[in-house]
Amino acid sequence: MKILDRYIIKTFFGPFLLIFSVLFFIFIVNIIWIQMAQFMGKGLSYFEIIKLLFYLGVSIVAMVLPLTILLSSIMTFGDFGERYELAAMKAAGISLTRVMAPLFGIVCVLSVILFYFQNDITPTFQRKARNMLYNIAATKPALNFTPGQFINQIPGYSVKFDKIYGDNGQFIEGVFVHKTTNVFDDQQSIVAEKGRFEPAQNQNYLKLVLFNGYIFEDNLHNKNYREREKQPNQAIKFDSMVSHFDVSDLINKAIEKEQITDDYRFQSYNEIGETVNKRKKENTDVFKNMSQSLISNTNNYVGYIDHKKITEKIIPQYDLKKLKKEKRLEVLYNAYNKINFLKADAQAKNDQVLSIVKYQNKMIIYQQRIFSYSFTCIIFFLIGASLGSIIRKGGMGLPVVIAIIIFIIFYVMNLTIENISWKGRLDPYIAAWIPNIILLPFGVWLTYKALTDSQVFDAEKYKALFKPLISKFYKPKEHSRYQ
Repeated sequence: MKILDRYIIKTFFGPFLLIFSVLFFIFIVNIIWIQMAQFMGKGLSYFEIIKLLFYLGVSIVAMVLPLTILLSSIMTFGDFGERYELAAMKAAGISLTRVMAPLFGIVCVLSVILFYFQNDITPTFQRKARNMLYNIAATKPALNFTPGQFINQIPGYSVKFDKIYGDNGQFIEGVFVHKTTNVFDDQQSIVAEKGRFEPAQNQNYLKLVLFNGYIFEDNLHNKNYREREKQPNQAIKFDSMVSHFDVSDLINKAIEKEQITDDYRFQSYNEIGETVNKRKKENTDVFKNMSQSLISNTNNYVGYIDHKKITEKIIPQYDLKKLKKEKRLEVLYNAYNKINFLKADAQAKNDQVLSIVKYQNKMIIYQQRIFSYSFTCIIFFLIGASLGSIIRKGGMGLPVVIAIIIFIIFYVMNLTIENISWKGRLDPYIAAWIPNIILLPFGVWLTYKALTDSQVFDAEKYKALFKPLISKFYKPKEHSRYQ
């Protein structure tokens, strides 16, 4: 390795290590605000918190490394330009391509390392982090409750606790539990003075023991309008009552996962590909059954009449004008219920399809980003090195601003395209690569401008370009002494 190459690499890795450490710390703090707020002060030891942060921190390397390369490249080549070292190299016959070559090789090596890191190391630590979060959420379910506020985290119920106390938040007072159902199903509400959480035999369930309370019920299922009007309210007093609530969805939501033992984030690139192919076959069968069920339910309530094929006169089942008022109301009420059922059935199946599509696209995007983030490192280097040599400013001022702006654009594109793909409006394979596809021509263009010593940020150049257009709308004023 030549002395010049060693000097360039040494100059690059100085800010690289510093910036990587700072950005890693910033992203870790972001994790603390988002993930750890519900666990702080709940009996976790410092060792458990540090270990969990370490597990979660491994997953942010994929975002920190490209931004570090972008910022380090701008600062390195900006310093070369500001100290006239870049001009000296060019005067000695060393082209900008030759100056960029050693760092380009280093960035390619870092990109390969990032791919293997995401493919082999990140899934292991993701599994450790999710399992640790699962254990915390499963053994301390009260951590997700806020005293004095209604929450809907337990599927099918809305609950409120006036007070939560105890070493593990296991004791509660002022309990109100309401079963959330539609107006056609049985209604139930539970009010109790005190209660406590106890470990359930199945960790997917929350065991709640209540004392001194009432159960209020309205049995409305399969009853018509008249029967519901006559239905008496029921209240049952109890001294103690044991209830089990299915909180598997609550735990899954708390740790942002679908399946704790079989999550796509726990798999390598090839393993995710196999999972995607397997789920595509399963989803095909699910969609087929849903379609048949929807058609069957529709045919049971609504018959399609082709007036071109049926010549005989169609006699309606009921003539509403000839029916008595009570019978007419009953017929209309039944028709209304049938229409509502069909609408609810279609909406439920639509939501189910969107959920399946979203999860499928999530897997594909995650798989493709194992590759795409490695290419992002190379693209960010081209952009950063070219910008640094053009603006010729080092340090933590202008380079930091430019790097943050570029990264924000990249991040916003990622989120926007990701959300579009989750809704099934964009192919996930394309969605994962669109930010790179957009930024690559920009990086190549900047590299070309840097190699040709173009003044990209010369304000006078752009003023001259738009001067003919501006002159049509703006008339220059004469100096006062010529007036």
